Amino acid sequence: MAERGDSLEVFIKRTDNAKDLPIPSYMSIQAAGMDLYANIESSILIKPGKFKTIPTGITIALPEGYEAQIRPRSGLAMKYGITVLNGPGTVDADYRGEINIILINFGKQDFKINRGDRIAQMVINKFEQVNMVEVDELPESSRGQKGFGSTGI
Repeated sequence: MAERGDSLEVFIKRTDNAKDLPIPSYMSIQAAGMDLYANIESSILIKPGKFKTIPTGITIALPEGYEAQIRPRSGLAMKYGITVLNGPGTVDADYRGEINIILINFGKQDFKINRGDRIAQMVINKFEQVNMVEVDELPESSRGQKGFGSTGI
């Protein structure tokens, strides 16, 4: 894993039963997310209000200081009410297991997933770990404790 120009290399390995599926890829030149594919042997039905865990058939090795966020596909959300239940899900740099996606059906109709369907997207992000320092008082700010909706609609 090394940075080449503007491109970060991430190692990927397909599981034995996913060799026929594409590896994640960007669907447009400036896309932030790479599509992930359903690695299932037979179709899976998700009924309204229910969720299922769908394997992707890939494992990855991210560089230290990076994470992969698993996000919904906007078309599935808009057209069918399908989203990632724990979205965004996080894949840590030290995780080496198969990436699985928890999909939930918020729609009104059953939703069928077939092998190779694009089910979610993965965005790679750099992050910082911080040291938490406990204090008796926090510094003042102009916003203070104003929370939900405090800045308007």
